Amino acid sequence: MTKTSNQMWGGRFVAGPDAIMEAINASIGFDKRMARQDIEGSRAHAAMLAAQGILTNNDAETIREGLLTVLSEIEGGTFEFSTALEDIHMNVEARLKEIIGEPAGRLHTARSRNDQVATDFRLWVRDQMDAAIAGIEGLMRAFLGQAEAGAEWVMPGFTHLQTAQPVTWGHHMMAYVEMLSRDLSRFKDARARMNECPLGSAALAGTSFPIDRHATAAALGFDRPTANSLDGVSDRDFALEFLACSSICAMHLSRFAEELVIWSSAQFRFVRMSDRWSTGSSIMPQKRNPDAAELIRAKIGRIFGANVALMMVMKGLALTYSKDMQEDKEQVFDAADNLMLALAAMTGMVGDMTANRETMAKAAGAGFSTATDLADWLVRALGLPFRDAHHVTGTLVAKAEAKGCDLPDLSLAEMQAVHEGITEEVFGVLGVENSVRSRMSYGGTSPHRVKEQIARWKDVLK
Repeated sequence: MTKTSNQMWGGRFVAGPDAIMEAINASIGFDKRMARQDIEGSRAHAAMLAAQGILTNNDAETIREGLLTVLSEIEGGTFEFSTALEDIHMNVEARLKEIIGEPAGRLHTARSRNDQVATDFRLWVRDQMDAAIAGIEGLMRAFLGQAEAGAEWVMPGFTHLQTAQPVTWGHHMMAYVEMLSRDLSRFKDARARMNECPLGSAALAGTSFPIDRHATAAALGFDRPTANSLDGVSDRDFALEFLACSSICAMHLSRFAEELVIWSSAQFRFVRMSDRWSTGSSIMPQKRNPDAAELIRAKIGRIFGANVALMMVMKGLALTYSKDMQEDKEQVFDAADNLMLALAAMTGMVGDMTANRETMAKAAGAGFSTATDLADWLVRALGLPFRDAHHVTGTLVAKAEAKGCDLPDLSLAEMQAVHEGITEEVFGVLGVENSVRSRMSYGGTSPHRVKEQIARWKDVLK
């Protein structure tokens, strides 16, 4: 290839990279997503340089206006990205020079691509955290809507996917509100922790120019500048924390996606998914497939994978910057895309789904779901130790199972044959409606408690 000086690296290198090196070295194919953040950071940097007398006001204004032109070209789709220029930073700077000439070369005073990319990436991740926070809040509202509609609807609660005790639809929906609220707090905590500005750390050691890092940090909405230049250019904790928060949130989404797959089956029929989130079969006309839920369940693996991948990239890197860190962005970009897609799809599904109240109520009474209520009654009414009450109840369950009926279908005489102290009063606790109403402990499934929690969360999410 032509032996020309590489403009990006200066006079140190005579020959440019060959095609393979250019391909492995370039990141413009993905980091162009940070164009807005890059230009935002450059405008703040130019303003600070002028305020400190490092640039003239005329040069700074020319640079800032030129950067707006570049941004408009990128957003308008007319900008021509070059792989030879490696990344978004050099693509922007090269185009800026074409537009405004010599002043463009002064923009990079007192900074390096190391602190520039660290700043751009923080800005991008911070924006994604804000988007995730808004998306989670939207999904919480969708669950609240379902909970409010079915606060008194009875359904089976499960352990080991076996019928355990009756609960309410509202209580089940509110479980996900609680999970998502913790996801929300994790993203908010992570956002506060990452909100420090690396700009001004330069290559790794800071700069001899009299810059004002607090000014650029404030201009970019950061709480403060990073306190150590080595850490400022090499830290990717913020990206890892974003991926960790995303992974936990995604796990919660996947759990509910699994429930939707089960609940919408012909064997359960607890919910009906709207046509917007279902597909048919090319050969079986009766099918309504919960494809959106299944795809959410699958996409979660990509978010988990991104978390592990970036951990592997960072685990062996001595301070400060290494080119390995170029592999941070694709993982985070993909995870962010899939998280937001999953949140949006789940919000739509939860908002549109219809619970089958009658089917759930029927299932709630099956599988001896009120056995614990019977045991509790034996303790309260007859004064039995709980372990003895547990044994009596187990014997009655076995009797009902052998007879092919449920506990309320046993006669009083059959119950008294197991324990003579049982009275007619016992039938008042065996109904599923009575069961859920009795669960009045804080956080319990009683409709009264569920409505309290709904009201609390509606107030929080105003």
